[in-house]
Order: sequence, then structure tokens, then C-alpha cells
Amino acid sequence: MNKARITKYMRERLTAKDIPGGVWSAAPTPFTAKMEIDVDSVERMVEHHVRLGVKGLFLCGTNGEGPWLTDERRRMMVQSVVRFSRGRLPVAVQVTDNSAARIIDNMQAVKEDGADIAVIAPPFFLNNATPMNILRLYREAIRGCPLPVGIYDRGKYSSVLVPDSILKDIYAEKKVVMIKDSSTMPERMKIALAAKLKRPDIKLLDGDEFHCVDYLKAGYDGLLLGGGVFNGYLANMIVKAVAEGDLQAAQKFQERMNRMMYAVYGGKKIRCWLAGEKQLLVKMGIFRTEKNCLGYALTDSCRRAIERVIKTEAAVLMP
Repeated sequence: MNKARITKYMRERLTAKDIPGGVWSAAPTPFTAKMEIDVDSVERMVEHHVRLGVKGLFLCGTNGEGPWLTDERRRMMVQSVVRFSRGRLPVAVQVTDNSAARIIDNMQAVKEDGADIAVIAPPFFLNNATPMNILRLYREAIRGCPLPVGIYDRGKYSSVLVPDSILKDIYAEKKVVMIKDSSTMPERMKIALAAKLKRPDIKLLDGDEFHCVDYLKAGYDGLLLGGGVFNGYLANMIVKAVAEGDLQAAQKFQERMNRMMYAVYGGKKIRCWLAGEKQLLVKMGIFRTEKNCLGYALTDSCRRAIERVIKTEAAVLMP
């Protein structure tokens, strides 16, 4: 892709004050039948996010299958989103790797590709993972980053657990402007909120999409959802209801969103996850295949559930 076309849509470096709250989407990656990046579907997906009122896009995370993409495909995904976004949505990209040097290389690449924020999740594999070695890796990567930094906290769901004892030190780094908290751990929420007390401009985004109301009530600035590509409009209704103090309405919207997500993902065991989400997007005319790197398959019951969701939730899926 022509770098001049990418540069055209690159903004001045964002500060923490510039990062919008509200609803962000951890966007899925569309593939062709041959598992190449489906650029036409990327364009439709970006426009759909704008229609839903989503405030920013997070690429190549868990839901975006970033850890399983080749470098070439990851860069194609980022470049395509930046080009089609045309500066309307800030773009954050996961850059996680197993050493600070590799993370910084990834950061430089996403900067060249037009991203606004580089997001670090815990490394996939780390020998001698003492608290000090983990902190050293994060600090070196953050301080060497040419972009503002987001932190993706996966808590106990990570291969390498970042201890509570050093999380506050990571959040205190001046380049950190955003936190995606998918830990589902109350003690990690307290650490994030304490960081915000010291640095009010840092944006706290909840990544636990089944419990959005609790995080918004606690003082988080918004939501960063794996299902944002289809539940973003409904999630905005949750954010608005909480802001207005109507917690009863917010909880009803949450329950409605949970039912929709369980239907799409294949029940509470999440049997269909990526395939279900992508099949829904196929039915909505946004994606062309449900192909995914992890081999999630569609069950017959998941297909039927998706058909029901298309009929019953059309108003929030395609507002």
C-alpha cells in the first residue's frame, strides 16, 4: 500500500486528553476463502462501526486474531483500517511479543502504518518471569515506543500473569494513555481506578462485555468490546443510561446484550466464538466468510441462533 496514502490520514500524536471514552470495538479481522485479508470487508466494517457510533478501533488483539497473523497480514489489516477510517476513528493496535526489542519493532511498524496507539498485552511466553523481569520488559517497551501506549490487562487469562504488585507501576508510566481491563478481577479494577485518581486523563475501558454496567458505575470511561462490531449501538445505550443515572435501564440493556452475545458466540461455553461473530457479519452483508485462524466452527444450533438474532435485533444491529 502506498505510504503517502497512509500518511494522509495520520494525525498529530494523541495525548491522553484526546482519547475518547464511550464505546470502542476490538474489531475482528475479515478473511477471504484463502485466508488473506479481505480488504473490501474491512471497508464495510469500518463504515459499520461509524454507523454504530463506535468511538475507536482496537486491531489485532485477541478478537482480531493478531497473535496468529503473519506480519504481512497484520500490517495489511492496520493499513486498510487507517485508510478507510480517514481520521474519523482513532486506531489502536496490539503489539505484544516476547521481548521489549520485538515489541518496539512492532510499535515502529504500526506507527509507519498509521496507528495512533500501540497496545501492550502480557507476553505470550516468558522464561524467568519474575515480577521485576516483567516490569523491566514493560518499562523498556513503553519508554521506547514512538506512539502513546495502551495496556491490555488480561489478568489470570494470560499465559504470563502480570502481578498486582507491579501493575500500578506500569500504569504510572507517562506514555500510557489507555487501559483495556479484561481481567474480570475486582482487585485489578481498584488498581486501575487508583491510577486514574493520580492521572485523571488516562482512559479506563472495560473489556468484560458481560458486566459493562459495573465498570461504568465504578468510574470507567467506556467500554472496549470484542462484540463491538455488532453490539456497539446497544453498548452506547448502556453508556448513556449509566451517565444519566438510570441504572435499571442500563441493566436491562446489558441483559439484552448478553442474550445476543451468547446466541452469537454459541452459548455460555462460547463454542462458536469467532465463527459465530463472523457468520453474523456475513448475514449482515459486512464480511464474506466466517474463516478464522483458530478453527472455531459453526454448530447447527449456532446458525439457528444467529438467524433469530438477525430477525429480532435488526434495530440495534443495523441502526
